[in-house]
Amino acid sequence: MGAIVVHEYLDAAGRSPFARWFERLNAVAAARVSTADIGYCGSNEDKAMALTRDFKQTVLARTKRDPKFRQALFTEALNAYLTGDTATGKAMLRDLINATIGFEQLAHEVKKPSKSLHRMLGPGGNPNTENFFGIVSALQRKTKVRLSVTAH
Repeated sequence: MGAIVVHEYLDAAGRSPFARWFERLNAVAAARVSTADIGYCGSNEDKAMALTRDFKQTVLARTKRDPKFRQALFTEALNAYLTGDTATGKAMLRDLINATIGFEQLAHEVKKPSKSLHRMLGPGGNPNTENFFGIVSALQRKTKVRLSVTAH
């Protein structure tokens, strides 16, 4: 089953009611909205919502501008990944990379080709532990977000 595409409505003046609503959400809620998990029937493959360019621009703009959102997006990405929702975790990491370090700079940081990083974090990708934590480490340095694991 193909990905679900979400289009962002723009009014006659070119404004997005969604973007206005999204900007008012607290950082954690906005991070969860940015890559929603669609529980549709059928295959579990590729459940991460595919977002249109306009929506991605809204998410990327907030990621660049809002340090709390950047931290929440990073946290939610790793939480998704560590709880087994790797498709959502990788999608959120891609958004974070695109809004902060970019794949070319990340490739330089982790000493891996950019194309390999794209494949690792793509829908069928499966980065090994060394590569995954190399990506996380580079993102922590770039975003100045320090993540830690706590038991609940």
